[in-house]
Amino acid sequence: MIRLEKRPQPSRAWSLATPLVAVLATMVMGGLLFATLGKNPVEAIRTIFWDPLFGEFAFYYRPQLLVKGAPLVLIAIGLSLGFRAGIWNIGAEGQYIIGALTGAGVGLAFYPMESWIIFPLMILAGALGGWAWAMIPAVLKTRFGTNEILVSLMLVYVAEQFLASMSLGLMKNPEGFGFPGSRNLQQYASAHNGEILAGSGMHWGVVAALIAVIFAYVLLNRHMLGYHIRLTGEAPRAARFAGVKPARLVLFCLGASGALAGLAGMFEVSGPSGQVSIDFNVGYGFTAIIVAFLGRLHPVGILLAGGLMALTYIGGDIAQGNLGLPSAAIQVFQGMLLFFLLAFDLLTNFRISLGKPEVA
Repeated sequence: MIRLEKRPQPSRAWSLATPLVAVLATMVMGGLLFATLGKNPVEAIRTIFWDPLFGEFAFYYRPQLLVKGAPLVLIAIGLSLGFRAGIWNIGAEGQYIIGALTGAGVGLAFYPMESWIIFPLMILAGALGGWAWAMIPAVLKTRFGTNEILVSLMLVYVAEQFLASMSLGLMKNPEGFGFPGSRNLQQYASAHNGEILAGSGMHWGVVAALIAVIFAYVLLNRHMLGYHIRLTGEAPRAARFAGVKPARLVLFCLGASGALAGLAGMFEVSGPSGQVSIDFNVGYGFTAIIVAFLGRLHPVGILLAGGLMALTYIGGDIAQGNLGLPSAAIQVFQGMLLFFLLAFDLLTNFRISLGKPEVA
């Protein structure tokens, strides 16, 4: 008889080992998935994890790790603050979209004027846009007790419709021959989030992600607010006795995660993406949830997990082109990572016991 027994204390060893075991399990099961699709599983795994770093065209793909990883890290850092306190923002994708729209809106409003002040204003607008969108579930939760998971998630679909409306209406390029989408911000110097060092992939979004990692680490380990966040997640009753005000914590955590998601959207629309379009959002807000948990909600762990997830994005694109793997298979592969992470995470608090069940 196989049964689970509650551990007296959570296992630190399993807590640290779970991400690695989950990655290995994902490789094995992903290989089986690729084999059922008629592909060589070893070649597919090698293409995803090896070629972007050490393959023939690695010199081109390595900078893309920063481009793909920066928005994931930026969003995941914000989400991790709330997750640590038991505040579940599942709508970062919507905040990412709104941040892109508000940031791009400021840039397009000044077109074709050139000024150094435009890009800083876009940064501010992107952060405020994401913050404002996150404040909707925050205020509803603190004032009316609504569930922030459902509200934030439903607002993603509202944001997607808003994105389509802007692409076809107010932000549509008047010189675009009727095609949906805004002007290309990459061709507008004052609103372009270009590379800081040519060919490096380093743009201001990458800098913001690194600053967010440092800020989150200092906040969680050196500041009273960080202590309140950790205490609320680990011992809610003790947090109340310690004077933590739950409403303020909800507003801060959701607001911070929304602002960082909005920043990620702004840096993406003004940089790698270049324009507001119907298909601008590519699921970074949802993938960042995987990144946050894969990094154990720790800022440094999230930085490493963001790089790993960026690797699967780039390697997945290579596998689609070179091996003919369908995009859905790559998405399933990425989803397996979260599945195995949550599955093996069970062993942090429970141990597997073999033997006959005890009879009362």
